[in-house]
Amino acid sequence: MIRPAEPRSLLNAERRGTELKELRDSGHTQVLVVGAGITGVGVALDAASRGMDVTLVERHDLAHGTSRWSSKLIHGGLRYLASGHIDVAMESAKERHLLMTTIAPHLVRAIPTLIPNYGGKDPLISYAGLVAGDGLRAMAGTKRGTLPRARFVNAATALNMAPALRTDGLKGAIVGWDGQVEDDARLVVAAARTAAAYGARVLTHVDAVSVGEGHATLRDEHGEFTIDCDEIITCTGVWTEELNPEIRLSPSRGTHLIIPSERLGHPTACMTVAIPEEFGRFVFAIPQPDGLCYVGLTDLSTESLQPDPPQPTAEELAWLRERISAALAVPLREEDVIGTYSGLRPLVSDAHSETADISRKHLIARQPNGAIAVTGGKLTTYRKMAEDAVDLISSQPCRTADIALVGAPGDSRSRDRLTRRFGAEAAVLHQAVERDPGLGLHVADTPALAVEVGWAKNAEGALTPEEAAESRLRITMVDAWREPALEAVRALW
Repeated sequence: MIRPAEPRSLLNAERRGTELKELRDSGHTQVLVVGAGITGVGVALDAASRGMDVTLVERHDLAHGTSRWSSKLIHGGLRYLASGHIDVAMESAKERHLLMTTIAPHLVRAIPTLIPNYGGKDPLISYAGLVAGDGLRAMAGTKRGTLPRARFVNAATALNMAPALRTDGLKGAIVGWDGQVEDDARLVVAAARTAAAYGARVLTHVDAVSVGEGHATLRDEHGEFTIDCDEIITCTGVWTEELNPEIRLSPSRGTHLIIPSERLGHPTACMTVAIPEEFGRFVFAIPQPDGLCYVGLTDLSTESLQPDPPQPTAEELAWLRERISAALAVPLREEDVIGTYSGLRPLVSDAHSETADISRKHLIARQPNGAIAVTGGKLTTYRKMAEDAVDLISSQPCRTADIALVGAPGDSRSRDRLTRRFGAEAAVLHQAVERDPGLGLHVADTPALAVEVGWAKNAEGALTPEEAAESRLRITMVDAWREPALEAVRALW
């Protein structure tokens, strides 16, 4: 267990500068990992925990790409079970179990999922799927105290959990359970800091210009330099083809709406609405802390990786409003939406499938230039992807199933924002507030506290106020918050 504020885990500009100079001077690393999304930080942690000398480089910031634009759900694999990918479903259930019980119990909590019952065969099919999912839960070793069994509830209970439901014809609902992460970017940062605690160099704003044949050309703020690498593992998501031209991906854009929780009556469950024309697909209204709900998500093929981050189309936003409104008493209007976000998922190409149907099974492949490419997969299974990749270069056993991330243990269901987001390290931030009450003030009109800004800078690797606001405090996603929040963080910086 890594102690709160353990010096080895702290990421900041000073440490980056020191370790970057050491890398330039030595010109060598045993393992170079390219890309600091959830997969890359997972690989860095796995390799470092096996005793390897690891350098992780990222051209932008931690969690810059897809990893911070998810639905914030830690899926148990039910959707993959419905599509016949039993192996992917079982893997998801096992990894969800580890995240909830060992790796990140301070960041991942149980969330009820509610499927409204308006009659017909669909509720029975959904219930059968949830029962099968409960079987996966049991096989993964997750106790019912962590994820209760699926059950039917009456209309009154359904409305208590999701007050905005359409009452006309409502017979009740089916309630299942899944995992929810407090914030996907926080999971990435926690894994990166844990990798650093095990000795990995975590170097953001260092671009891998080229890799292969035991060498890598890197570029930082001082220019290009070349290092020797015993092994190179690329974890660059939808940008995989840049360094691995032999791989073909079918990127998919997933879009979410952000709406005030009060618009849906402050739901306590993830409202799940089936898409009639697509078996096994749903749209969700997912309650978040701090008074927000995310509605998602689309799954659209895209050929362009620009802009970065991607921007949703008006058609996508209208589609989401229409689909979720099928189960709402008052349809969602354009003016109800206070923010949106989109991410690109790196699906391994299959010319005969729509992107919604391509398996999220990950791909790990040794390339002609000697590098190992890791892509595909999903947030929930990052640890297993990392294990499979590092198994190719190490005979030492994987340890990450038993390694708790920085901040564990903690209370992921706490009403206190600092406890939910920082776990055991919240005590350090609370002590700072006690010393300086001004640090307990909110950042502009957002839920974030001033103390989080200094922690992002001194402990979490944020190099600029913008990085702190966007990927540590996560207070720029709501349109009305963005500019006042950035101004306030710059003032605190």
